Parts: sequence; structure tokens; C-alpha cells
Amino acid sequence: MEMFSKLTSLFQQALETREPSVDLQESFVEHWKGITNYYIQTTDEECPARQTDIPWRLKQMLDILVYEERQQAVDETGPCLEYMLQHKLLETLCTLGKAQYPPGMLQQVLLFASSLLIQIKKPLLHMLNIYRPIQKLIGLCALPGSQTEKEEAQLLLAVCSRVKEDPYLLNYVLKIPNMSKSKMAESPSNQSGDRNGSDAKVDDQSPSPPCNQTESTTSSHSQPEYTAYSLDHSGCASPPAEAPDLLSALVHLTQSQRGRVRQKAHEGLLLLVGLQSEASGETLVQRTQLVALLAGRLVQLYSLISTEELDPQEILNLPPIAWSSQFSKAPHDDSLACPGLDHVTLFFCWLDFLDHMMNEGPQVLAHRLSGHVHQLWLSEALLPQLMSTGESAVLLSTVVLCRVVQVVRSTALLDQLVLFLLGSQSQPEEPLNTQDTRTLRCRLIQQCDHISEEISMASLRLFEELLQKPHRDILPNLVLRNLEPRLYLTVAPAPLDDRHTDSGEDHEDLEEDPLFPDSLYSDGQTLPSSSPSLSGSVLNSHVHSTDVINSFLCLVPQEVKSSQLVQEGGYDSYVLEARSLCEECVALSQQDWPEDLPPPCSSSAVGGSVFYEGHFLQVLFDRLGRLLEQPYDLNLQLTSVVSRLAAFSHPVITEFLLDPYITLTPGARTLFTVLIRAFAEKLERLQKTRKAKLNKAGKLREDMQMLMQNKDTLKVQCVLHDLVDLCDEVKGIHGSLMGILPEDEKEKHDIWFKAKMICNDECISNVNKWLSGVEQTLPGAAHSLKVYNDDDKDDVNPEDSISNVASKHSSRKSSSWKPS
Repeated sequence: MEMFSKLTSLFQQALETREPSVDLQESFVEHWKGITNYYIQTTDEECPARQTDIPWRLKQMLDILVYEERQQAVDETGPCLEYMLQHKLLETLCTLGKAQYPPGMLQQVLLFASSLLIQIKKPLLHMLNIYRPIQKLIGLCALPGSQTEKEEAQLLLAVCSRVKEDPYLLNYVLKIPNMSKSKMAESPSNQSGDRNGSDAKVDDQSPSPPCNQTESTTSSHSQPEYTAYSLDHSGCASPPAEAPDLLSALVHLTQSQRGRVRQKAHEGLLLLVGLQSEASGETLVQRTQLVALLAGRLVQLYSLISTEELDPQEILNLPPIAWSSQFSKAPHDDSLACPGLDHVTLFFCWLDFLDHMMNEGPQVLAHRLSGHVHQLWLSEALLPQLMSTGESAVLLSTVVLCRVVQVVRSTALLDQLVLFLLGSQSQPEEPLNTQDTRTLRCRLIQQCDHISEEISMASLRLFEELLQKPHRDILPNLVLRNLEPRLYLTVAPAPLDDRHTDSGEDHEDLEEDPLFPDSLYSDGQTLPSSSPSLSGSVLNSHVHSTDVINSFLCLVPQEVKSSQLVQEGGYDSYVLEARSLCEECVALSQQDWPEDLPPPCSSSAVGGSVFYEGHFLQVLFDRLGRLLEQPYDLNLQLTSVVSRLAAFSHPVITEFLLDPYITLTPGARTLFTVLIRAFAEKLERLQKTRKAKLNKAGKLREDMQMLMQNKDTLKVQCVLHDLVDLCDEVKGIHGSLMGILPEDEKEKHDIWFKAKMICNDECISNVNKWLSGVEQTLPGAAHSLKVYNDDDKDDVNPEDSISNVASKHSSRKSSSWKPS
């Protein structure tokens, strides 16, 4: 029994025996010595690092550091971290990684360093033996032919995340000279390090970064705002030799073929530029080449866009492109993409990334970056193409610029775009001279009336996109500076009572103009008379707005209106679209615009100058004057620009473009007068063309009579064929004319045209009979055939009725010989 008790006691003691605790520092040192012993004992220099125990030991060392930090207080430094700092273990690993011994060692070192910065929560980058090896590792990133892009991107993103937590660390990472001691004291790292002696001991090892750039730093404040940078063979801005390695490495990794690497590089750049400290923004702008690298990358991507492979319409049809969309793994449909469209997509992805930077970053960074985009891309790369004489280059650059204006959201970049496109002039324009044609603004406006329809449509769309931007200088530059003096008005109009009694002085020019006869409109389409209480006032009343709408609707004949012919479309759909357009333009209107019209100025008050609507409105009005001769797509784009311009709620624009009752000075044009003159000129042109075709038909009839007398059957057949084609053309022209004539005018023109066509129809019929008789060798048919000329119809007028015309023709038919 006693023996059993002793055995029980021994077993109990054995069960209660505990394993002695492991000393973390000894284990940490043991793993480090295991790494160093490998270099002493190994004989195989070609063995890859991943096949050795080095990755495992580095992982164990990292786990020990993480475990030690969890056991320590927040403001304490454990013995393992102290050992690593005092013996410069990270510096040694950096040297081994740079030597790539064993092969692949750099990959393991990058993994260890990035994991250290991510998993250790204590501030590390302000310590001398941490940030110096990190700087060296950053210098090993983004080298040509690198096989460790994934690990490099992870390290750079970890560094940027640490900088985001403490913006002052930017000075250590970028090797920037130290700031004042008062600012250093504000750093969270130093505040936490001053709480205990252990951290203070570590901070004693971490003096401020080396100040070997004092001269360049002091001169950076006096440098010009925009510095010219050399471009390499690919078109990318080459940074100077002292450029920070972190920024150039991040920009380089954004070009990687691996989507995950590109994403981390983009995120790292956004972390740096998203620092809320103004001092950090000043640092990135004045002491680094970040803005030059970013703008240079934009130039590089634009240089890859080929003018020969691309269809400009494909660029306009591209869906909205966000900078983050390039990282998605959505399947790419090659059948829908034209060659070279991938380069366009990358360009707009990078542009959206820069635009996002300017929205999220400090104002000083947005201002400087937008200035470099203006200088390096807009002025040096895009402007020569816009001003060139080659249509393909002009078209592509205009389309790209149009798409850029469409997608830009940041205020800084929009300011530079408006300055680049329109300039900074604010005085009223004068008629063009030779110097004005050299500016980009003048060239782009002239392209709206280009001989190439594609260039004209692209330029018009560019200005349409420009008018949709919330910028206070766009509308004044294009329109308002020329209209606000209201020189288009007659300063001393006739008394109101006399003007109202004389049927409206506003329409005197139209009534005396031969293009606008009194009978042009039917009784239901007469133009509303000018009301003395409405003429010259802002279109703000419902009654006046209705009169204006009716005035413009009178320009369009009832027969060609689509509102009654198209279900769920036509006029009603246009009204809904116009309401939506007005709401958009009201949202873009400036708050400081006046509600009432300013008093009109006399020409003597503005230096005796006559009214000039400005280059932009001049080209638009010239295009509108040819509205009925231009292609439908071009007219659609043109009217889209004009309607958007007229939808702005500025009183001067509303009066000039929409009020048909204002009294104009000689030579002035408004939207209403341009449209009504275009309509009248179209009528006159159709009538002249129809008359010329009929005269030509009479000449062909005379030629056939002579050929028939000579019995030249082949030539008669050719001339007959020409006459038939000509008659078909005349009928088509007459049909077009009848479609736009008022109802009371149609009957007159139709009677006159039928009278003219009777002789042609009879001639064609008789010649066909003559040809049939010639085939049957009937003699003398040509001598007996009478061919009618226009002289026989001189007594037929448009006022004659169809019955009178028929009776006159019946008498002639009875006296003429017909071939049997």
C-alpha cells in the first residue's frame, strides 16, 4: 500500500511538471544565427533561397516580433526589436537581397520588410535602422526585368500606408531634409517615443534624414511654377537623377502587365497625394518630381494612340471609363473593339486617375499637376495636332479633346482646359483679322464650318460638351461678352403707339424683302404681331413665351411636322427633352447673373463700334443658314448646340436668341431672322432650279426635233432617255417644293407645273410612237411630228385653272398630226 502511494505521488508530480517557458530573445537570436550560418556552411551557391530554411526562419523571426509586441505595452520596445535595431539586421538583409545570394533572396527580404511594416503596429519608419534599409529596398524596386513586382508593390503600398498614418514620415521615406524641430515634435511617432526611456533610446539612433540637399531645397521655393523636363524615347518625362525612388517606382509599377501590381501602385499613389496635411502637399509639389512623372505618363500613353488604326467614332462611343476598371477581370469582347482602342482605354484610365487625384489631393498639388498636364500634354503634344493641316490628325485630336472635356470633373483640370481652349480674353470681339486665326479658339470655331463633315461634327460636339461644364468663363467667352452691351438693338425705337399702329416696325424689313411675300403663309400660319408690352422684354411671361413658340413654329409648314404622324414622339417628345435640357442649363447658370436686362449701350459709348455677334455665333448662324442643304446628322448636332445655348437663363441670351420682336440694328442677325431667311432662300432656290430644269427640257425637245428630221434614230433615243431622266428630276424638285409651301401657294404652283409638264409628256409619247414607226419603216413621220416648245405655253400662268389649261391644249392637239 505504501509502494502504491509512492507511485501515485510520482505520477502526479510527473503530470504537474510544466515545460519551462521559452526565452523569446534567445529564440530570435537563434533563428538569425541560423541564417548567418547558412552563408558559412553552404557550398551550393546556385540553390534558390526558397529551397533553404531562410524563408522559414524569417517567418519565425517575424512571428516572434509580433508576439512580443502584443505582450508589451503600447509605448514599450521589446528586447527582440531592440536586438534587430542595434545589430542592424534589416540593413544586413537588404545587402543580401541586393546581392541576390542565394538566388531569390531579394524576394524573401521584400516579403519580410513589407510584413514587418504591416504587422508591427508600433511606429518604425522614423528609426534610423529602419528607414535607411527601407530606402535601399525601394531603390531596388521597379528595375528593368524585375521578377519580384508583386513583392515590390506590396512593400511600396505598406510604406505608403505608414506615411498615410503619419504624414511627417514622408520626409524620411523621400530623403527630404528635416523640417523645424517644432514640426518634428508634432509627429505622432515622436510623441509616442517620448513617453518612456526605451523608445527614447531607439530615437537617439534615428536622427533626422541627411541634409545633403540643402542648396537644392532652398532654391526650390524660387523655381518657376512649371519646369520643363526632358522626354525619353517613349515620350515619358524623365525625372532628374535626384528624383525620389518611391514615387518613380510607384509610377513605373502602374505600367506592369499584372493587374494586381498595377492596382497596388495606383493605391499607393492615392495614399500619398491624399495626405490632408498642406505641408505634405507642398513637399510633394516643390521637393519631388511627382507631377512631372504623372503628366509625363499621360503624354506617353497619348503617344501610343495611332491615327491610322482608330475610328474616331469608336472613341466617342466608348462607355464611361474609370481608372479602377482596368483591374477588373471582365471578359473583353475583341469583336466589338477596333484596332488600337486598348491604348485609348489606357489613356483615359490614366486621365481619370489624375482627375481623381486632383479631386482628392491638396489644392496646391491639384494646381501644379493640372499646370503640368497643360504644359506637357495640351500645349506640347495635343496643340500641334489640332493646328495641323492633316484632316486625320485634326479629327482624332478633336475627338480625343471632346472626350476629355466630357469626362473631366476636377476644378483644377477644368480651369486649365478652358484656358487652353478659349484663352483668357474678356473684351468684346472684333471681326477676325490675320492674327486671330492663329489662336486655337479661332481654329476650333472655324472647324465647326469645315469642309469635312466629320471634323465639323466633332468640333460642334466639343463645344456642346464645353457648354455642359460648370465653369463661369465658358459662356462669357463664347457669347456674353459680345451680347451684354446689347448693340444689336436700335437705341431710339419709334413711339410705342405709332409702332403698334403701323403693324409693328419689327417686321418692316421682312415685309419689304422679296424673299418674304405676304402670301408666304396661310391664314392659320400668320406671324403674331409684336405687342408693345412684350417687345424688348425678357421672355418670362407665359403669354409671351407662347407667342415666341408660335412664331418659331410658323417657320415649319404643317405638312412636315411629325407630331401628328408619330406615336409617342414628334412635338410632344421634343417638349419633354427641351424641359430636361432647360433644367440642366439652369443648374449650370451662375448665381450672379442679372434677372433683368441691362440698358442697351449706344455705339458711341463703346468706341463707335458696330455690333458683332462674335466668332462663335457667326459660325453657328452661317451653318443654320444652310440648314436645308446639310446632312441630317450634321443638322442634328448643330441644333443640339444652339438649343443648349438658348436654354441658359441669362436674360441677354434669352432676348437675342428667342425674341423675334426686337428691333435690330442694320446688319444684325438673330436666330429667328436666320431661320426664316434660310427657309425663304430654300423656296427661291427650288423654284430657280425647277425653272432651269424645265428650260433644259425645252432645249432637249428642240434637239430631238432636228434629229428626227435627220432620221438619226440612235441619237434620238439617247436624247429621249435624257429627257425622261430630266423630267423625273423636275418632278422630284417640284415635290420637295410642294412639301414646304403654304396651302394657298400650292395650288398656283401645281397648276403652273402641270401646264409646263404637258408638253414634255406629249413629246415623250409622240417620240416613242415615232421610234416604233421607224422600226416599221414608216416614211415621213418625222416631218409630220410637232414638238412643243415653251413658247407655245407663254399664255399659261400659275393663276390659270386646270380646266382652262386643258381646253387650250385640246385645241392644239386637234390641229396637230399624230403618227398612226
